[in-house]
Amino acid sequence: MSEPYDPDNLLDRISSSAALEAHDAWTKHREQILLGRVLGGVGLLGGEVLSVGAGWHPGRHLFPAPAWRLTANDLDPARANWVVEGGRADAAAPGRAGELHDLPDASFDVVLYRLVLHHVVFQQPLAPVFAEAARLLRPGGVAIAVEPGAWHPVGAGLALANRVGAGETVHGTADDVPLSPRRLAAEARGAGLDPRLAAVTYTWRRLPVAVQRALRSIDGIGARPRAASFGHTLMLVAKRPATR
Repeated sequence: MSEPYDPDNLLDRISSSAALEAHDAWTKHREQILLGRVLGGVGLLGGEVLSVGAGWHPGRHLFPAPAWRLTANDLDPARANWVVEGGRADAAAPGRAGELHDLPDASFDVVLYRLVLHHVVFQQPLAPVFAEAARLLRPGGVAIAVEPGAWHPVGAGLALANRVGAGETVHGTADDVPLSPRRLAAEARGAGLDPRLAAVTYTWRRLPVAVQRALRSIDGIGARPRAASFGHTLMLVAKRPATR
C-alpha cells in the first residue's frame, strides 16, 4: 500500500496536465517498443502474465488479449477486481508483493512490476520480491520492472529531497524512491535471474511538451548498456534460465 499522497506539492503546482499526458503517452509507446523487442527475442509471443501491484493500470497496453492472459495483483482486493471488471485484466490475485504464497511455482511467463518497486522499497527489502518472481516464473520466463532511475538528474534530485525529509513538500509523498540501476540488477542476480537494463526515456513529465518532444530524439540510445543506467525511467528485464 502506497503512502498518502499530498497533491498540493511543489512539482504538481508547476506541472501542466498537457505535459503529464504527453509524457505518459510517450512512455507507454517506448515501453511497447522495448518490450516487443525483448519478448520477440526470447520467443515469448503470448502466455500468462502476473502484474504485481497493478493498481488501476495493470499493463494491458504491454500484454494485449487474447495472446496474453493477465492476472492483476494488488493489496486492495477491490482494486484488483475492478480492473478485471473493466477488462484491463483477466483475473485477480490480491496480496502483498513478496508474500504471494498461494500462487503456484512456475505458473507465469512474465512477472511485471510497473512503477511499483520504488514504492515497495520504502516499506520492505526487495530481495524477497525478486525471489518470489524467480519462483513464479516458468523456465525461460522474464521478470520486468519499469521504475524511475536514481542516476538521472531528476532521480538524483528527488532522492535528495527524500533524504532531507522534503519528499512530501516537493513531490507529494515520502515513498516515491528512485532506484539505482546497479541495485536493480544486483537484486535480480541475487534471485538467480539474468538481468538486462534499458532506458525507457530520458525525458521528464514536468517539462513543457515542446521540450519533451525535443529530448525524445535521444531515447534511441536507451538500449545501449552504458547509456541505459542514466535514463529517467528504466526497464529491467530479468530472465529465468531455461534450466537450473
